Amino acid sequence: MIAAIVAVVAILIGIVIGKLIFAKNTKRNIEEAEQQAKKIIGDANTQSETLKEKKILEAKEHFLQLKSQHEKDVIQRTQKIAENENRIKQQQQAVNDKNSSLQRQIQEYDQLKINLDRQLEVVNIKRNELERHQEEHIKRLEKVASLSAEEAKAELMEVVKEEARTAALSHVKDIMEEAKANASKEAKKIVIQTIQRTAAEQTIENAITVFNLESDEIKGQIIGREGRNIRALEAATGVDLIIDDTPEAIVLSCFDPLRRELARLSLQRLVQDGRIHPARIEEVVEKTKKQLEEQVMEIGERTIIELGVHGLHKDLVRMIGKMRFRSSYGQNLLMHSKETANLCAIMAAELGLGQKVVKLAKRAGLLHDIGKVPDEETELSHALLGAKLAEKCGEHAAIVNAIGAHHDEMEMTYIISPIVQACDAISGARPGARREMMQSYLQRIKDLETLAMAYNGVEKAYAIQAGRELRVIVEAEKVSDADSDKLSFEIADKIQKEMQFPGQIKVTVIRELRSVSIAR
Repeated sequence: MIAAIVAVVAILIGIVIGKLIFAKNTKRNIEEAEQQAKKIIGDANTQSETLKEKKILEAKEHFLQLKSQHEKDVIQRTQKIAENENRIKQQQQAVNDKNSSLQRQIQEYDQLKINLDRQLEVVNIKRNELERHQEEHIKRLEKVASLSAEEAKAELMEVVKEEARTAALSHVKDIMEEAKANASKEAKKIVIQTIQRTAAEQTIENAITVFNLESDEIKGQIIGREGRNIRALEAATGVDLIIDDTPEAIVLSCFDPLRRELARLSLQRLVQDGRIHPARIEEVVEKTKKQLEEQVMEIGERTIIELGVHGLHKDLVRMIGKMRFRSSYGQNLLMHSKETANLCAIMAAELGLGQKVVKLAKRAGLLHDIGKVPDEETELSHALLGAKLAEKCGEHAAIVNAIGAHHDEMEMTYIISPIVQACDAISGARPGARREMMQSYLQRIKDLETLAMAYNGVEKAYAIQAGRELRVIVEAEKVSDADSDKLSFEIADKIQKEMQFPGQIKVTVIRELRSVSIAR
């Protein structure tokens, strides 16, 4: 029992001591917390005061900056206003001066008008006197000559007209001969130097129309079951395939050389691969089309780099590449355009037109036939269409005019236009450049002879030297020597206006008078 009581008392004493110790620690912790709180509050107050002073200083500095900027703006505006006022005063003064000068001129003009009116009155009086004297003189002449004034005038005019016509023809002939003698030498020199310095190919390149095969067994694979392969190939390329008894060959027929090239390359890949069916045909044609488009762009870029023509629109570069697959009268269009560009540059340089004009001439010579390879067919001629495309792609106005005027379908307004026209004719007319269809050649020869035979007094007409010369034989009784000169000039002028021909045509009129007598 005593032990229990002692234990209880010890526990109570421990509890009391623990409470005292806990209360003491709690009080000490509270005091420490209060001291930290006071310290934090003091630090916060100090920082807030510092921050407040800093912000006040920044605000003052910003205010001073704004004030200074405002003062500068006010000063600048004041200066601008003063300058504008001075300018307005000067303009007003100039206007006043002009008004004063105009008033003086008006006064001078009024005085001049008064003087002219007085002189006009005097002239009218003199003219009336002159007309009266002239009428009296005419009456005296009519009385002496027994002819009226109208009859004498008509007779005199007829005589003068005939003399003037003969003199004019002789004068025209002398002028033309003098011009030929003076200009022909330099013109020939420039043209010959231009042609010599341009090493043009003489061969004629034709579009490929025949596809060669290793054996005739492949024809069956190309045709396919019931012709499905050949129909798929024709539909995909737009080219007609003619498979006949010709050994180891297939004919590709299409008006577009680019399509023929697409069909040839596609057929070549299909034959090499050996898998020929409609799905494979469409896949190969699509791949070949992309490859051909890349090849066209590569050809165009290589051409402009070769010629030193830079800054062309990508559409024009693609059209230049397409020229590689187009021919005109058997002459490859790209070779013709490159040759014309070089001729234009050399001719412009020989004429001393300056480096800028030389570059423009070369550029125009390269682009003069882009209207022959359009993406879409139109009713415009290739010259006008080419000018429209060049203008759309931002080319210089001189180049646009040269393209549109190289077949006289536009008025030539720039110096390079006749140069491009002449070089285009030189490139197309040189030996070996082009081939003509026999039918068109014969028709041109016939038209030349028919045109000459339409004139009065012409007995016979012969086109010789492949249509380069026209010899006209006239009747000596109906055509005089003076009329022969006139006839040759008129025939040449009519040929130039009504016919299209390469190069030039020489017109020779032959008049022969034979007097025959027989001695018996």
